[in-house]
Amino acid sequence: MIYLLLLVNVLLLVGGQMLWKVGAASIESWSFNTIIFLVKSPFFIGGGLLYVVATFIWMYIITKLPFSVAYPLQSLSYVIGVLAAYFYFKENVDVSQWIGVCVIVVGVYLIAK
Repeated sequence: MIYLLLLVNVLLLVGGQMLWKVGAASIESWSFNTIIFLVKSPFFIGGGLLYVVATFIWMYIITKLPFSVAYPLQSLSYVIGVLAAYFYFKENVDVSQWIGVCVIVVGVYLIAK
């Protein structure tokens, strides 16, 4: 159950980052007005809310798992982030990045077992 919550936490973090990327995609130049626009944006607000929920879940997780296990497992967010970049944002992911993803997955396996 705790590992499922950890996965939910990671998905919420990545989801928040994805919302922020979508919300910021149309910005061409940065100014004070840009910041006001972002703060009012449903994408920015949604991403922030996901982060708030993820933080409360994280607080629960670190009371149930050793920090030396829980924190490194958060690196799955990098794996899911690369997958989101490739499949959702249609970004190019080169071979060395895929190798890095595999290294992270192996590391997570070694820590979790």
